[in-house]
Amino acid sequence: MNLARIIFAIVVLTLVGLQLVHTPRNESARHSPDDLFAKYAAPERVKNAVRESCYDCHSDNTRYPWYDTIQPVAWWVGRHIDEGKDHLNFSEFGRYSTKRAARKLEQSYEEIDGDTMPLLTYRLMHPKSRFSPETKKQVLAWLDATQDKIEPESGKTAE
Repeated sequence: MNLARIIFAIVVLTLVGLQLVHTPRNESARHSPDDLFAKYAAPERVKNAVRESCYDCHSDNTRYPWYDTIQPVAWWVGRHIDEGKDHLNFSEFGRYSTKRAARKLEQSYEEIDGDTMPLLTYRLMHPKSRFSPETKKQVLAWLDATQDKIEPESGKTAE
């Protein structure tokens, strides 16, 4: 057996072995009372668009694609979800201080307006996550109006 076959066999066995390693799933069985839309009313079109485009990485409920069962892809997706939730978790939005909530809505506005969110890699794999021009306009208007309603409370600090 030559060296190339040995290396190939090791790589294949390693990839097969990795499939036995499972990553934690970001799936909650309950609806959070602290969810963004439980705290702030929004038109149905805005709710649907934000849930479709943002919630997989920025909430406690991810809809996993078929390829997420394959390692090392599952680790990569899991890392993106963890990073997304560390930055902004819509399922916990009601727990944010008003100052932090206002800042997060402002950042969301800027990132959606600048087409940096959803991430390009996510948009490529999830075509429905792309905002149509009209939907984007409605989401941005709702973010702006909702941010204007939030008044920072004295004594609370942003995280």
